[in-house]
Amino acid sequence: MANRSSIDAYLSHLQDERRLSPHTVDSYARDLRMLAAFAAGAGRQVDDLDRPALEAFIRELMASGRSPRSVARLVACLRGFYKYVTVAAQRDENPADDLQSPRAWQVLPKFLSVDEVDLLLAAPDVSTPKGLRDRAFIEVLYATGLRVSELVGLRAQDVNLESGYLTCTGKGRKQRLVPIGDEAVQWVGRYVRDARPLLAGARSSSRLFVNARGGGPGLTRMGLWKVLKAYGRQVGIARGLSPHVLRHSFATHLLERGADLRAIQMMLGHANLSTTQIYTHILDARLKSLYDRFHPRD
Repeated sequence: MANRSSIDAYLSHLQDERRLSPHTVDSYARDLRMLAAFAAGAGRQVDDLDRPALEAFIRELMASGRSPRSVARLVACLRGFYKYVTVAAQRDENPADDLQSPRAWQVLPKFLSVDEVDLLLAAPDVSTPKGLRDRAFIEVLYATGLRVSELVGLRAQDVNLESGYLTCTGKGRKQRLVPIGDEAVQWVGRYVRDARPLLAGARSSSRLFVNARGGGPGLTRMGLWKVLKAYGRQVGIARGLSPHVLRHSFATHLLERGADLRAIQMMLGHANLSTTQIYTHILDARLKSLYDRFHPRD
């Protein structure tokens, strides 16, 4: 069977013999098209994929940020498809036999690519006070990996622009020093100088990032999330975007560029190194999928 014919035959089987609904058949068709694209990228036929290749396919989907529920549905589709192919081709082995759903795998956090981060950072209109504030807080999120509660809790006095670090209060009221980098320093400096006084107006606030409507007590967690989500929609990366995704992006990009895992642990404020080690699994999944796809002797 060729890629197309085996998939078409299976979909016809689901529709004509098993009498599944058109909606369910369409879902299976979408999943199998992704499998066909994966196989084509590896220079292989869908029917000839083995167990390691199917596991690489699942890892690639998980590393791309798909939800465990979505991948679990796809795994069920793979088991059904390869059971059909095995019987139709009268084979002895089924590569998807007992293939595990993501509940048996470690769930990998979603993160943005460097290009996506660049798009997000460029989205605010920095000619306005609000846009300047938004650019500054997105820069700080990506430059530091702060939790959203830590970011909105920052006071103006917590940021030392001259030395390039900030002091944040994390879980358990524990404080830590985090470097913020030249780019974030520049944007926070511009915001503090040119935008914060205009946004705060006559109202006094100790918070670094104030509300765009008359200052107030400071930008809230929900307010920040809504602003970030709106910029994500603007540049086409709204799905699943949150402040925590930028935290994951910060850690993943540092690790990709050779940063020490313990240093990342300290910057993120993780109590245990085992929590930080989830980011090594992101790299493992990405490297394994690249190897499986491109190595000539795989």
